[in-house]
Amino acid sequence: MDKHRHIALLGDGNSVHLQRWAREMAARGWRLSIVTARPAAAGDLADGVAQHVLPPVRRSSDWLWRAGAARRALAALQPDLVHAHYITSYGWLGARSGRQPLMLTAWGSDLLLTPRMSRAKKWLTAWSLRRAQLVTGDSPDLLDAARALAPRVPVQIIHWGVDRQRFAPAPWAEKPGFEAVSLRSWEPLYRIDCVLRAFAQVCQRVPHARLHLLGGGAQEAALRALAQQLALPEGALAWHGRLDDAGMAAVLARCKLSISVPESDATSVSVLESMACGLAVIASDLPANRHWLPAAAIVPVGDAQALAARWIALAEGDAAAAQEGAHNAARIAREGGRRAQMDAASAAYERLLHAVGKR
Repeated sequence: MDKHRHIALLGDGNSVHLQRWAREMAARGWRLSIVTARPAAAGDLADGVAQHVLPPVRRSSDWLWRAGAARRALAALQPDLVHAHYITSYGWLGARSGRQPLMLTAWGSDLLLTPRMSRAKKWLTAWSLRRAQLVTGDSPDLLDAARALAPRVPVQIIHWGVDRQRFAPAPWAEKPGFEAVSLRSWEPLYRIDCVLRAFAQVCQRVPHARLHLLGGGAQEAALRALAQQLALPEGALAWHGRLDDAGMAAVLARCKLSISVPESDATSVSVLESMACGLAVIASDLPANRHWLPAAAIVPVGDAQALAARWIALAEGDAAAAQEGAHNAARIAREGGRRAQMDAASAAYERLLHAVGKR
């Protein structure tokens, strides 16, 4: 089959995850267009990837009224396949477009949280899923949620994978002190407040403790106020905000510990990237985290005391932390590489096109 077919990606163009997906598919010979309500900045997309911008979305109900604009954009593009990322927003738009074949990718909260909010949202999510020829997700619990809503729709695990050329272990002995990093966005779901409260306890036990906060987000002002309230030592906290891959890798290279404690999540790319860099990881007690990490690395959601205790134990047991980091890196080398995952995604496109006769 000629792989130079046209794929329309529906998703947030400003998301680094969608940008990576588009870049990987373009490298495999697919022609890509992105249809988005949140466009990428100039220079963020791979060469040759077109971007078609929908009217902006300011509240969740706006997605209901973007179906017409998305349908018109896809009619103009005439793609061979539509692939929508995030079921309860762009997945709805893809389903409403009526174009086939349709592939949907769940990101986490769209299946783990949103359908529980109301009967209407559950119905809309199930309706969108039933119109897909394939639903992908990055963890077994995510696919279980898809099956519960749409039992007959085929599902497949494809996770984002790690660029192991960029995210690779740095020599442990060359890392300064025992620095930690959080790569999660500064939004309520990701419980950065819990990380700060735990860090305040760590600072009382670990001299010169340091925490790097990446991600950025709407809670920045509130989190900065909390940090002041906690009276953290001067210079202990670094607010980096959103960084590109090179910036993230540079911070990870100096750190020994990565912290990811959201209330809900599927397989976290930031956890996988931290593991690939040979860091010890502490993560919240969620099915996807339990799949990738040892039991000792898991703490209850929202439990700052438990998080601090594990953090201090790792800081005071540097050799054990180094061993855990090496184990994490080896696990990603075996199972977490991006190339294999994106090859699987490209093969899924081929199967779907073959099934509808677009050879």
